[in-house]
Amino acid sequence: MATEIQRFGASEDDEDEMGMDVKEEDDEDDDDEEKNNEATIMGGVDGGLTSSSNNTRFQQHQQYQEQPTPLSGARRCRPVEEKERTKIRERQRRAVTAKILAGLRRHGNYNLRVRADINDVIAALAREAGWVVLPDGTTFPSTSQGTRPAGGASATALTSTSLHVPVQQTPPASSRGICSGYKSSVDYPSCDMKGAYVHTSSPYDGSSSSQSQTAAMVGTGAAAENHPLIGSSMDAVDDKQVIDIPQKLQERDFAGTPCVPVYVMLPLGVINMKCELIDQDGLLKQLRVLKSINVDGVVVNCWWGIVEAHAPQEYNWSGYKRLFQIVRELKLKLQVVLSFHECGGNVGDDVCIPLPHWVAEIGRRNPDIFFTDREGRRNPECLSWGIDKERVLRGRTAVEVYFDYMRSFRVEFDEFFDDGIISMIEVGLGPCGELRYPSNPVRHGWRYPGVGEFQCHDQYLLKSLRKAAEARGHSFWARGPDNAGSYNSRPHETGFFCDGGDYDGYYGRFFLNWYSQVLLDHGARVLSLAKLAFESTRIAAKLSGIHWWYKTACHAAELTAGFYNSCNRDGYAAIMAMLKKHGAALNFVCAEWGTLDHHVDFSEAVADPDGLAWQVLNSAWDVCTPIASENALACHDRESYNMILERAKPMNDPDGRHFCAFTYLRLGPLLMERHNFMEFERFVKRMHGEAVLDLHS
Repeated sequence: MATEIQRFGASEDDEDEMGMDVKEEDDEDDDDEEKNNEATIMGGVDGGLTSSSNNTRFQQHQQYQEQPTPLSGARRCRPVEEKERTKIRERQRRAVTAKILAGLRRHGNYNLRVRADINDVIAALAREAGWVVLPDGTTFPSTSQGTRPAGGASATALTSTSLHVPVQQTPPASSRGICSGYKSSVDYPSCDMKGAYVHTSSPYDGSSSSQSQTAAMVGTGAAAENHPLIGSSMDAVDDKQVIDIPQKLQERDFAGTPCVPVYVMLPLGVINMKCELIDQDGLLKQLRVLKSINVDGVVVNCWWGIVEAHAPQEYNWSGYKRLFQIVRELKLKLQVVLSFHECGGNVGDDVCIPLPHWVAEIGRRNPDIFFTDREGRRNPECLSWGIDKERVLRGRTAVEVYFDYMRSFRVEFDEFFDDGIISMIEVGLGPCGELRYPSNPVRHGWRYPGVGEFQCHDQYLLKSLRKAAEARGHSFWARGPDNAGSYNSRPHETGFFCDGGDYDGYYGRFFLNWYSQVLLDHGARVLSLAKLAFESTRIAAKLSGIHWWYKTACHAAELTAGFYNSCNRDGYAAIMAMLKKHGAALNFVCAEWGTLDHHVDFSEAVADPDGLAWQVLNSAWDVCTPIASENALACHDRESYNMILERAKPMNDPDGRHFCAFTYLRLGPLLMERHNFMEFERFVKRMHGEAVLDLHS
């Protein structure tokens, strides 16, 4: 047995360190447990709990743990032999758990850590069935199934619920955007004016009874027992073998729905710093595979730091030209992202592409060309919007530099525009190419869910702020907030963002109006020139979803990013009107948030990704702005694809509105794995409105 334990990564010494000593309550009730064949509850890793191989008794463990111990005042000594027997039983349970984990890793494509315990198994199974499991164990249906359980208690309905355990039901939801599923350390009053919309029924919604029932298969043969996937998940009832089978969710049939083109983003480093195409043969093979499943096209980043790297107005497009020729030969479409920011400092960046060398040289002499926080820290990811009209880039303004770059691209690839190969140009407007301030830079220590910091302390933006304050007649307002905390502050910890804080006072309103207007003006300047450069070709701007602190009155993280979206304002309507004016589409990065990132505690940040998405998408559709989208997180499972489909083609929209395109991030070996690629092919067919044969499989 010791050998088998070591084989799965846990030695006897590890077991002692991981909490092999039995709880005192278990010591007292051990005799009763042996008579009733009940599992002894053991201490797990970092205080977690490890149960017996019958993982469906998890709810019984919760109820047992909450019951008072009748003999808590009495203590008796356990014989050494009895303790040894208990240790042996626990080792056996751990060996069974290890086999379950190995089987799930090998056959179920579950991402389980090496030292995973039974809680991780239960959580993985629950998530596969569409449930949300927070790090503290709180479990509730996803937004397509219902609401979070009231009071913050861990949900008792899991994926593979045993037939022997009663399931506690959760009440149905009546509205969205009202936080009822948790209690944080600080009670934030939810804003009734944001995100409180009625959630329409979804094909994934199930009745309470259907969610609490699980199909079971009963048999007496040995075939099931030896099955590599289910052999360790059987229970015995009256000498029968009962196998818990997770219930399949009903999927919506998208056959006959409008076609939403699907594009695949190419790797960030497909073109190297010398503007040469990398691994042309390997890329050609991958593109042929994408073409075989009717992917509409690919998305390519054209990096400013590569093309105009060494000297102003000296452009090198050679590698991109060869890449575009390959795409045209395969009869694929192209979406091009003109990236005026650096690559390498954000999540998912696997290459380093700085700003042009000549720009960096100017920045060393004049660091105010970069965004600056209150402490004077510079962010060289992109240029400050304060120099949009300042001739500090060797005689040119920042806007002129962007326009010259766009005109060069248009002339160089004129034939691809004439042939209709290039279907859309996305113009970079800020960090990560998004229209926002770099308010949450990881390089400066920001971590989720910090509120971030205002980025307006370079000399050029401060000059703009001073002019605005003087025009208002209050020159002493020519400063950024001095009580807005730091990058990782929470709203209630600051005098500016707390309830009743300065953000809603006279100065706060003035400052936030100016701060958000600078963002709007920058977007308008660049997009107007992009429309001039690309004429009839569709242009687009990317907007990221700052969803944390969305349910607070201040919307602190959105404010520092430049979106004046506090509870008494609509911070996105003006942005959509600006996009509409310049004929630009919106690329909103939020499409898979319905499935959530299960490793992030959304309750801690009073976040509401779906409420934010609802507000932004409807703000765009209200002014008839086309919407494209892309996934922000890795996406390979059917659940994530289903949620993207639901958002791309809303079922009950009376106007039949839908996305104009969707971009999948990104092409790579993981996507090309057989199972992942089959799921992706199925997703593409459904986005195109085609029928799929295994709809309910």
